[in-house]
Amino acid sequence: MNPPEPAKNKALWLDGWYQFARRLSSPNFGPRPIEAEVDLIVLHSISLPPGQYGGDEVQRLFTNRLDWNAHPYFKSIRCLEVSAHFYIRRDGDLWQFVSANDRAWHAGVSSYRGRANCNDHSIGIELEGIEDDRFEDGQYETLTGLCAAILQRYPIADVAGHEHIAPGRKTDPGSGFDWARLQQSVALAAQCFPDIGLVNDAC
Repeated sequence: MNPPEPAKNKALWLDGWYQFARRLSSPNFGPRPIEAEVDLIVLHSISLPPGQYGGDEVQRLFTNRLDWNAHPYFKSIRCLEVSAHFYIRRDGDLWQFVSANDRAWHAGVSSYRGRANCNDHSIGIELEGIEDDRFEDGQYETLTGLCAAILQRYPIADVAGHEHIAPGRKTDPGSGFDWARLQQSVALAAQCFPDIGLVNDAC
């Protein structure tokens, strides 16, 4: 898979597509409810097969092109139709699969701070990695820039992990993710994040 490089000299966002991401369109999305306000960022971790990095299996999963017979693990997720808006590789390379204006299928059954169906009002960002393992500096750098761009475009009020919106069902991105580092880099107040003891600076 060799998607075109991002277009130059265009607006930062175009119809929900971020200029500085590699675009690879997924069919796994739908319209957001008319009244939905995009105010939540959800962070995930993923690798296929689990713990193996560098291949194109995640891109193939999100575009329904994964060879289910290529690895024994894939049989356990056979015919899964999912997508995130964004995917950040270990080297910081950024991909986008669904317009941020649309509803990607990344959260599943979920609820956060009294609201269910988080797909309706969230942007999903996958980090290449596994739960409880550390993430790379390049990933944090790309994530910081992406979050800053999202904050400029959408009225984000909360940033949470998949583990926080689907507790007991999901555990990603896990204890290896440095929430304090993200908070400091995007300069958001602690109340914008899960209750995990962050410093309560002003937004």
